[in-house]
Amino acid sequence: MKKLVLSTLLVLQAVLVFAQQNPALKGKVIDAKSQKPLQNVVAVIQSTNQTALTSVDGSFVFQSIPSGEQVLVVKTSGYNQQTFNLEPFAGETIDLGVVLLEEDITSEQQLSLVTITENDLGDDNSGSESTSGLLQSSRDTYQQAAAFNWGLARFRIRGLDNEYGVTMINGIAMNKLYDGRPQWSNWGGLNDATRNQEFTMGSAPSDYTFGSALGTQEINTRASFYRPGTRISMSGTNTNYNWRMMGTHASGMNKDGWAFVVSASRRWAEEAYFDGTDYGANSLFASVEKKINDKHSINLTSIYAQNSRGKSSPNTQEVTDLKGIKYNSYWGWQDGKKRNSRDKDVEEPMTMLSHYWKITEKTTLNTNVAFQTGKIGNSRLDYQGGNNPDPTYYRNLPSYYLNQFDDNGVWTPDYTQAGIARTNFLANGQIDWKAMYLANQNSATPGRSVYVLYEDRTDDNQLSANTILNSSLSDNISLTAAANFRKLRSHNHQNLLDLLGGQYFLDIDPFFAGDATQSNLNNPNRQVKEGDTYGYNYLLHALTFDGFTQFKFSYDKADFYLAQSFSRTEYQREGLFRNGIYANNSFGKGKSIVFENFGFKGGITYKLTGKHLLDFNGMYMTKAPTLRSSFSNARLNNNITPDLVSESIVSADGSYIIRSPKFKSRLTGFYSKISNATDISFFYAENIGDTEGDEDAFVSEIVTGLEKQNMGVELGIEYQITSTIKATAAASYGQYIYSKNAKLKTNDDGLAALGQDPIKDFGKVYIKDYHQPGMPQTAASFGLEYRDPRFWWVGANINYLGDSYIDVSNILRTDNFSINPATGVSYPGATDDAVRKVLKQEKFDSFSILNLTGGKSWRISKANRNTVGFFASVNNVLDVTYKTGGFEQSRKATFPDLQQDLVSGTRAFGPKYFYGYGRTYFVNFYINF
Repeated sequence: MKKLVLSTLLVLQAVLVFAQQNPALKGKVIDAKSQKPLQNVVAVIQSTNQTALTSVDGSFVFQSIPSGEQVLVVKTSGYNQQTFNLEPFAGETIDLGVVLLEEDITSEQQLSLVTITENDLGDDNSGSESTSGLLQSSRDTYQQAAAFNWGLARFRIRGLDNEYGVTMINGIAMNKLYDGRPQWSNWGGLNDATRNQEFTMGSAPSDYTFGSALGTQEINTRASFYRPGTRISMSGTNTNYNWRMMGTHASGMNKDGWAFVVSASRRWAEEAYFDGTDYGANSLFASVEKKINDKHSINLTSIYAQNSRGKSSPNTQEVTDLKGIKYNSYWGWQDGKKRNSRDKDVEEPMTMLSHYWKITEKTTLNTNVAFQTGKIGNSRLDYQGGNNPDPTYYRNLPSYYLNQFDDNGVWTPDYTQAGIARTNFLANGQIDWKAMYLANQNSATPGRSVYVLYEDRTDDNQLSANTILNSSLSDNISLTAAANFRKLRSHNHQNLLDLLGGQYFLDIDPFFAGDATQSNLNNPNRQVKEGDTYGYNYLLHALTFDGFTQFKFSYDKADFYLAQSFSRTEYQREGLFRNGIYANNSFGKGKSIVFENFGFKGGITYKLTGKHLLDFNGMYMTKAPTLRSSFSNARLNNNITPDLVSESIVSADGSYIIRSPKFKSRLTGFYSKISNATDISFFYAENIGDTEGDEDAFVSEIVTGLEKQNMGVELGIEYQITSTIKATAAASYGQYIYSKNAKLKTNDDGLAALGQDPIKDFGKVYIKDYHQPGMPQTAASFGLEYRDPRFWWVGANINYLGDSYIDVSNILRTDNFSINPATGVSYPGATDDAVRKVLKQEKFDSFSILNLTGGKSWRISKANRNTVGFFASVNNVLDVTYKTGGFEQSRKATFPDLQQDLVSGTRAFGPKYFYGYGRTYFVNFYINF
């Protein structure tokens, strides 16, 4: 009996040894240039959930794989993936030998991306909006076209704003609670340090968060995940900066269980692409990990990214015709140097402590705590008792004199004065800093500045924490669960930067009388100095909690998932000044508002074969309004936005996907609807409500009940024509509209100063079927790329972009525009056809852009395997001029006023436009060792 048992054991041992020695599939992955083995590369068999990681020597092994035709994908961050067709036979080992992975050129293209967009050019302290930032880690052909080619025209995937995506660092959301958008500048210039990324499209499942309609981006800064080595690079460009230097070193995990990464960069320009746009940025990154034992590891990450840049002005067609598209009204000469009056300064360092716990072989728990502090400032000029210093102020331009009318409404253009204004503007079209200094020195009240430079300043302190559980419940079922907490204290105030030669500035609003002039009744008529707070001063408090669970099921023919989320959001404003207009509703804490929201999503991937897949996703969720949308006039009072409710989001998409070694494609149809959105803006308007004549009213416009409907198709195709030539094509066609009318109210401080209700209801905004603004709704791209085996490559692509629309004025599309409030009947001439014609939404011209890219790398020696190389790109080779966005001005808010502004053919208050870059270049030299 003993002999039988012993014999059986020996046979079983032999079988196991044979099985270990004869796996079903094996290979070894190395870097094509350095010839170094690559660790932690993922090999995955597409039709199954089987994966394998490469070891220290780059090898991977599958002990068994399904019979029949299979597709193997070998991939890792920073490299082009390799795809193999497999036809395994029972008992036979497939040995792929050495698998060469070439560096993904998109990692170099990331450096050349331009991320300044229309929201970032605004005057509030919101985050920037950047399609490219969300997509820089992707491999999908369509997504790469959107980021690297269409992003120049501010293309948005599926027409969605960044607030409908989630950007994370170590699982902690980076979307600002103020406006819901990530502030890319917080880690700008740290491309090498933020390359470890995972991206999910739309409502597809994420291992970190529930997500939203646009998708998720996870940046992982765990030190042991970085490939060991040192990289130094130098770049030159003519876009939003001119020069860049960057260095990064990663140690890898040593025998004592320590790993660290450090990275630093500087970007600068005395003048970037647009006139007077200076730029200076310094970025530092450090990550240190200590592996305590096989189950526990701790990582500390610190990120500091300081950024200061001069803004460029949007301009009317009149100004552009006179000065060109590079003209920027925000700067002027001072002591022989260009000085920009509108700088954006961002400095918000963050520190994160992460704990990684391998509870079992199938369950992990990752817990992170982060603290972020710092400031965002947007500077501009302020003045009391002097002329408007803006060189494009409407009284300085020819159109002001061309659009004159007498008391009877008869057009009386003054061509002589228009010619003088034209000559003066062409000769002196910039800010006159010297004149402002002289005005302050010669002030009627000695020492009191007439002109000053200040900044709208936000000082945030935010504590964030999360914990993420991932567990493999069985061979086919996995669970992800997470909880997130964020607490924000945001100090918002007006900070005096420069008295421009004066001794003090008076903290009053001279446009009002009596107590209404006082910014702070608790300290009236205060003389403020540089560094003092004045004008407005308040705190915003936010407390959020959210959690989600997600179950993923994986089988031979289908994968599917179900996820659900819950969140609670609480906001409160606390005034630090007692404003004279809102004496009883500005100082101290206001009412808190609470929103409780939930979400559900699910999807399925059906595997027709190893190469052909069908994918479907659907989601319904509610979303709390942002802080920015929750208070109608936060600078001056505690009022909560009227009619404020949570947004509702519905989204769905379906895709047909082909993945083979030579041909890859994805065809997707998508749909989303966002209901009950809120938008708040500020502007001067004439003849709205009870304001008579040409007297201006500065109002906050509150639009609620917005409904946005986005639908369309996406296509991405990649075909490897030969081993060295690849063709790509991508296309997007969408219809992004407002699908119903909204509601509009204004908050008029002038009415409040008279003791009246500042809120005026204008009823419906007739914007149904108007297009959402600021993005092309049709895009196409075709590209060819040649990659030589001797490590040089060149590529070209041609891109078409069209169906982009202007941002329309809401108040012009209320009854106030066409109906005289005094009589209740339409203004003369304001027929339905006339109103429809004058309010037709402007559609920008379509255009095509040719882009070229190329690069070369060399291995310095076989002994040390160091490499050097360069990357170069030229975008918009043909120097095409195109508009990337724009907005209608709301000042002429009635039909008669707008008609008068149109009569000469040169509008004083016409739309203002943003323009894209012309021909630009980017060159990057680097060395890896």
